[in-house]
Amino acid sequence: MTEPLEKRLEKAMAELHSAQAALERTERELRSASFAVLSSDRAVRATAGPQGELTGIEFLEEKYRDMSPQELAASVLEAASAARRKMNRHVMKAMAPFAEPSSEIPELKGFELDWERIFGPEVLREDDDDSAGRDGAAPAWRDALGDDGEE
Repeated sequence: MTEPLEKRLEKAMAELHSAQAALERTERELRSASFAVLSSDRAVRATAGPQGELTGIEFLEEKYRDMSPQELAASVLEAASAARRKMNRHVMKAMAPFAEPSSEIPELKGFELDWERIFGPEVLREDDDDSAGRDGAAPAWRDALGDDGEE
């Protein structure tokens, strides 16, 4: 025998309240989140804030003094992009449970988020931390600088 409608509605409301509380906690956590990433040459550290915005740039160990403008720009862009991707992926992971189907209420199927549309296609690619340096190849952005590090 199926569960009475009142009981199902009661369960749905309880799940809704629980989801609302969890969403509020997640939003608070995300508002204070940030990620800092070093460039592969370890010359620059960039920090991205809760909305993927650049909140800090640090030039480390005065390495910038020996870099061409193009090399420094490439290091800044690399670190800033990686920090932004880390924040975007953090948001994806934090918000994923809210899109899943309900375990208690079969009628609540969940919904699908188009993360690629929201954050761009790079957010779905393999994490740079996992793939960088595995085969010893230079990062792609360095190729644009040429052999001597200048355009």
